[in-house]
Amino acid sequence: MFTKIDKEIIDLLKKFLNSDQIIIDREKFEDYSHDELPGLKFYPELVVFPKNTEEVSRVIKLANKFNFPIIPRGGGSGLTGGAVPVYGGCIISLEKMNHILEIDSDNLMVTVEPGVITGVLQEAVEKQGLFYPPDPASMDVCSIGGNLAEGAGGPRAVKYGTTKDYVVGLEFVTPTGEICQVGGKLVKDAAGYNLIGLLVGSEGTLAIITKIILRLIPLPEFVSDLLIPFSDFKKAIKSVSEIIKAKILPSTIEFLDRESIKAYREFVKKPIQFEDAEAHLIIQLDGNSKEVIEELYEKIWEICEKFGAEDIAVADNPQVRQRLWEGRRSLLDSLKAISPIVDVEDIVVPRASIPDFVEEVIKLGKKYKVRVANFGHAGDGNIHVNILKEEIPDSDWHELTPRLRKDIFQLAVKLGGEITGEHGIGYAKKDYLSLSTSQVEIDLMKKIKKVFDPNNILNPGKIFE
Repeated sequence: MFTKIDKEIIDLLKKFLNSDQIIIDREKFEDYSHDELPGLKFYPELVVFPKNTEEVSRVIKLANKFNFPIIPRGGGSGLTGGAVPVYGGCIISLEKMNHILEIDSDNLMVTVEPGVITGVLQEAVEKQGLFYPPDPASMDVCSIGGNLAEGAGGPRAVKYGTTKDYVVGLEFVTPTGEICQVGGKLVKDAAGYNLIGLLVGSEGTLAIITKIILRLIPLPEFVSDLLIPFSDFKKAIKSVSEIIKAKILPSTIEFLDRESIKAYREFVKKPIQFEDAEAHLIIQLDGNSKEVIEELYEKIWEICEKFGAEDIAVADNPQVRQRLWEGRRSLLDSLKAISPIVDVEDIVVPRASIPDFVEEVIKLGKKYKVRVANFGHAGDGNIHVNILKEEIPDSDWHELTPRLRKDIFQLAVKLGGEITGEHGIGYAKKDYLSLSTSQVEIDLMKKIKKVFDPNNILNPGKIFE
């Protein structure tokens, strides 16, 4: 199907890449053979580190000439095998293209290369009183390019939207090596098809993005976080709908179920706030008036109290807020401390359907005799279902997880949801795409892929064959 990378190809690459931009030693391939999806590992034949768009283009043109696959890679923090070299070939790591090129305060725009770490970007713009809201849990290690590839979200999506809502311009290299620029520092752009919208979330299968223009907003002056415990998970989620019905739109509304709370308690090995609760809500409010924020969290408390909330903790200074969010952002690490192998499913359902979905997932966990922890974004219906392997024998685990995963996906679709909200399809979920996506849609996607990538060299084996 594909050509193996040989000395001739490597010698041609060395004509325009320096020695520190090429890895050909298999012993050094380990870090590039996997992402954060447990149990999935494929080794590349070559890893290259371009420093500019022209170098990306020249590598891709060689791949077309010799017919070897190209796999773009950002921070390697994905959870669906999206950056794993299923067919070997050449990984193009964008980690050296990691510069913030311009922060344009007049136009509220920032121009970056794809290897910029999301958290680094946020810190840089906040120093200038600006705000880039998308905040995936892995923001300290994930890259902006990877965020675009997966259409990443995060806790603040309920108020501010996801990555796709902030991309206004792109420079990219097509799978045949052409360099293309679309969009710009524009609030409006109705010229032709929305190629930006097509590329964001395409999981590195349609192009390699080399420059990104993102819109920014003014940084809110005040932020407060609330931690609210409940004795009943369903009532906790029902209170979320009531909060939004009351015309209160927090920047985040996160939930943790009992298993997630227990896992974090086991992880830190010290008492945590409200550790005996059946559910936690973490609610963040932001704005430019401290008085208005205080008024809002009093209204939120009144609503939550009616639904059985047992207490409330308010974090309104940076140190206390950081401690509160450490628990939420380290939940996956907490679960991995209990079970090194955790199958993470990323489901989205209508917000009001979360209680029914979680209740049925708990039943499925009991049916398959596995421990399941649920947490996620209550404000936008995005649930992270975490299946813990613990002491289950490998043979049993490999037999049960595909069946349990399919049951979870079918449940989400039955409730009007989708099989992924922000992690993408990648390699891990491609066999399940048809559960929620019609054959007409899939055929259209394949035709688009063929137009962009006639030789099928860019990230083959992802989303669909």
